[in-house]
Amino acid sequence: MTEVQQPSRRMREIGVVQYGAPVLAEVSRPFDLPAEREAAERCVDELYAAMERIGQVHPFAKGMGLAAPQIGIGRAAAAVQPPGRDSPAIVLLNARITAASEEADEQYEGCLSFFDVRGMVPRPLTITVETTALDGSTVTTVYERGLARLIAHEIDHLDGLLYTARMRPGVQPIPVEEYRQSGRSWAYDS
Repeated sequence: MTEVQQPSRRMREIGVVQYGAPVLAEVSRPFDLPAEREAAERCVDELYAAMERIGQVHPFAKGMGLAAPQIGIGRAAAAVQPPGRDSPAIVLLNARITAASEEADEQYEGCLSFFDVRGMVPRPLTITVETTALDGSTVTTVYERGLARLIAHEIDHLDGLLYTARMRPGVQPIPVEEYRQSGRSWAYDS
């Protein structure tokens, strides 16, 4: 008889740190750029390699993000692959949200660090994010809707937070077997 493998176990086997690991609850150390450019580039390369492994075992219709703490590196780096194959990955170094819209919505999110469940998470529909470029300059970008959700989720990882910290009181994650939106993009009214 073949054993059915749990999603979280599969993620652990390909190098994704799982819920309960101390690195997931710690605030990530920022990069001093441009002085630590090589360290930042190595970290981003490791994120891309891990995302490649993850993408080979699970399709992501809503896009995918991965923060350095999720691969055991306590540094302020994350990468987000927007939905669709043609979009380049977004690199987030020393990212922080500087503004968020009052308008928000609540949709299911998953996390590679506890992939056996999905949780209903409220997030702002628009966020403004500051990151540091490799040359040390500050870059400000506005993200909306699904991409804002992905980016905010990864920035939370850099701040030592999991999406469960954002869920409304009394709302619990559901087993992935009960989640019926796999393979579909997030839905927005307009």
